[in-house]
Amino acid sequence: MVPSDRPTLTIRARFDSERSVAIAVLAVLAAVSFLPMLLTPIPAMVDYPNHLARMYILSQNGTPNANPHYEVAWAFYPNLAMDLLVPQMARLMSVENATRLFLLLSQLLIVGGALLLERVRKGRVHLAGFAALAFLYCLPFSWGFVNFEFGLGLALWGIAVYLMLAEGPWPLRFVVNTAFVAALYAAHFFSLGIYGATLGLYELWRIRHRRVTCRVAAARLGALAMPALALFAVMHMTAGSIGSEGTSWFLAFKPIWPLRIMNGYNLTVAAMTGLALMIALLFAARRGFLKLEPAGIWLAVGFALLYVVIPSKLFGTAFVDLRVIPAAALILPAFCSLSLPSRTWRMAALAAISGVILLNLVVVLAVWLPYRADYAAIIESFHKIDRGSRVLVGGTGDNGDPPFADLTTYPMYYAPTLAVHYAGAFVPNLFTEAGKQPVRAREAVRRLAIPYGGPVPSDLLAAIAAGRPPADVPPFIRTWYQDYDYLYVLGPPAPNPLPDLLEMLDTSERFVLYKVRRRS
Repeated sequence: MVPSDRPTLTIRARFDSERSVAIAVLAVLAAVSFLPMLLTPIPAMVDYPNHLARMYILSQNGTPNANPHYEVAWAFYPNLAMDLLVPQMARLMSVENATRLFLLLSQLLIVGGALLLERVRKGRVHLAGFAALAFLYCLPFSWGFVNFEFGLGLALWGIAVYLMLAEGPWPLRFVVNTAFVAALYAAHFFSLGIYGATLGLYELWRIRHRRVTCRVAAARLGALAMPALALFAVMHMTAGSIGSEGTSWFLAFKPIWPLRIMNGYNLTVAAMTGLALMIALLFAARRGFLKLEPAGIWLAVGFALLYVVIPSKLFGTAFVDLRVIPAAALILPAFCSLSLPSRTWRMAALAAISGVILLNLVVVLAVWLPYRADYAAIIESFHKIDRGSRVLVGGTGDNGDPPFADLTTYPMYYAPTLAVHYAGAFVPNLFTEAGKQPVRAREAVRRLAIPYGGPVPSDLLAAIAAGRPPADVPPFIRTWYQDYDYLYVLGPPAPNPLPDLLEMLDTSERFVLYKVRRRS
């Protein structure tokens, strides 16, 4: 009697059916995850309006519409992904659409890179797509770290291509690595760091696993590091830089970030989804359902150590350690396997991760859609500002440190910087930090520039105007009532704090625009 293979075929058909369902769900989730980009002309991200304002300056440089208060000064430093690409894209479309397209491209690089990396390692798509969508609006991305997002997406593609060539001829691997290192250096320095750390850890695991000779190990590691070292040498010789000085660890925040990372606008949702995912992963690991490959163990331990030891602020760049978390979440799924015991378990896991993705997306839409009216209102208010004026930005209160603040108010912080385009104005909060942006304030207003800072508290401005300034008042606002023509006060409308000095011109739910009267 010939044994029947029907049970095997039935099981295989069942798994194929489940895989088809998972792929279909992933495709639908991916489609709806990009909806916010299609529905909002200006995404409600903290830094995004500031970046958009800089793109206007770069795109209009050398034209009759160029802003008179800023100049473009290129140098050999990183973090220039959008500064290099958006002005070129803006030749074919509006600057606003080009900047939004750049962000959409960054999201596609993130999702596509995670899928490609998993495909290279496992020969199939399983976990990475869901992980990428779950982290698509995590804190670093929803705050508008767009160069980092683009760079991290590019790093995922670079890691995948490198692993494809890991066992191939070394000249091809060296050339490809050099190309990705150069591109990542230009895109974002810390994305280059993630790329180098991932491949360095992988090579160390490979050296140990294959028990290669010291000579071969040194050659592989040297070839991996050589392009980056050459770029740093060129940067040093040309007086380039990565950013300003300043290093801080903020160790008290490190235990908090994993519970705040999942959602950039609602800390409760972030904590719920982050805690749920951590519990589910721990449960699956303890039951043996979730297993890391040996290379994945090296990467997981390496990322954990990197998160602990890296400063929160490095080279003047904030939230550096925070960026390690989404990087690990996007890379590690390619190095692990999940094998659940039954169809019920698999469908429950699919429903759970889909729920996390959709919940995050609902929060994003709930914030982004209302901000369409807020951004339209502030753009309309720019028409009440004389062209070429100086515009200061104040705020009615302090929301506290980011881990505990009301993050739904943050997207308005840099909206007034768009006055640099609509009114040809000088706004001191525009990002103009040497080593990060190729735009700087001209000499006449450079002393007033706040290259990396939020609104000035309105009670501090009132104290200065009343002749009671604190001893440590910053020099760029010490005589603000003489240096500036207009003042935006962000926050809910409140009574005029200085009626003898300020004349109200416009008001909205999130800001008030004042004209500063000159004192005799």
